Amino acid sequence: MAPVLMYGTAACPYCHAARALFSDLDVSFEEIRVDLEPSRREEMRQRAGGQHTVPQIWVGTQHVGGFTDLLALHQQGALEALLHTPAKGETP
Repeated sequence: MAPVLMYGTAACPYCHAARALFSDLDVSFEEIRVDLEPSRREEMRQRAGGQHTVPQIWVGTQHVGGFTDLLALHQQGALEALLHTPAKGETP
């Protein structure tokens, strides 16, 4: 399964929704809490092409965007395929 990374905060309702969706789908993910590590927000902004809102989510090397983007992918059936795309150097 492709690695999932999310930049988020404790208070963000969209971050809570993304966590809940990942939990419902039994998808493990790494979370970088920019409220606990404010210096990582600039890192997030640079990686996300200037986006400054949370959550910002990556599946593998693909920047998905925020929660509404994640939910749209899920509703279209594209998230499952993206999650099961082999990482570079990994055989399917």
